[in-house]
Amino acid sequence: MASSCQNLLAALKDCLLRSDCVLKHGNLPSECLKDHFDALPEECQSLRKATFECKRGMLDMRKRFRGNIIGAQYEFKPAPKADIDPESIEQKSTTT
Repeated sequence: MASSCQNLLAALKDCLLRSDCVLKHGNLPSECLKDHFDALPEECQSLRKATFECKRGMLDMRKRFRGNIIGAQYEFKPAPKADIDPESIEQKSTTT
């Protein structure tokens, strides 16, 4: 993926890992995006839409000359880690 969307994607991943859908209900982040999108916080919903717009902007010929504005202006600052272990989520996805 182009570097203009990397910050949005990282922020979306971080938001999903901190959501109640993953932490309390034990769902995978991909399941939360597909099946429980309405239960996600508004921040995650808006990041998903922004990520979609950024990816779509990479294909738009008009934006290729002007640059992909949506992803380029976003700066990701990770939240402090609580007790989230991404490896345990990955292990959970491989076992099911």
